[in-house]
Amino acid sequence: MEYQTITWVLSEGVGTLTLNRPEVLNAFNRQMTDEIQDVLKQAERDKAVRCLVITGAGRAFSSGEDLKAHRDSGPGSIAEAVRTRYNPIILKMRALEKPIIAAVNGVAAGAGCSLALAADLRIASDKARFIEAFSRIGLVPDSGSTFFLPWLVGYSKAAELCFLAEDVPAGEALRIGLVNKVVPADELEAATAAWATKLAQGPTVAYGLTKRALNRALHAPLHEILEYEMYGQEAAGRTADFREAVAAFLEKRSATFKGE
Repeated sequence: MEYQTITWVLSEGVGTLTLNRPEVLNAFNRQMTDEIQDVLKQAERDKAVRCLVITGAGRAFSSGEDLKAHRDSGPGSIAEAVRTRYNPIILKMRALEKPIIAAVNGVAAGAGCSLALAADLRIASDKARFIEAFSRIGLVPDSGSTFFLPWLVGYSKAAELCFLAEDVPAGEALRIGLVNKVVPADELEAATAAWATKLAQGPTVAYGLTKRALNRALHAPLHEILEYEMYGQEAAGRTADFREAVAAFLEKRSATFKGE
């Protein structure tokens, strides 16, 4: 599939998906959401992809839904658009058993904010802003925001962000736990590459099993989580990466993981 609204580059285990409609602050139209879905399917199938980075071209991460494109497409069900265009992206991101980093280079608003929240890790430029902008146009947060926000920042702060829809600058996003790290804008690419490279060289199977357990922990009681951790540990303990790590420890050298 030839992409028109995104770019996809795979290098040394790191797949980088760049939202590429900078003239409209990387706002989502139907073609873009279709292309993102296609890339996520590729990333899931391709064993060469061991870490996924999502970022934006130009001065924005994503401003959310392209309201002009939405208007021009004529009347239609918003629910159907969310169900077919956005929900599959969020579900695939959470099911992808590989680490996902959102490199938030600028404004992340509406569904763009939701996309960033669905990643496993978020590194933000000091020029980034997060906006749960839905209430500004009389809508409800979607694409997972009402799920991820209370998990990341607690109910009260989540309600504040959703109701007031105020800009959250990068420094404040770090303080409240919305992002993992903030760096100067000109260091974002290097900081992201450092984390992505480390993850791409890590124990991919173990990362996938860890992600499964973290997802499950959001809605399961402790006794179920303990059982699930035990299952995951057994599976990880059968991998070549685990055997390599033990050998490297005993031989006093660095382990070389192959993701298998």
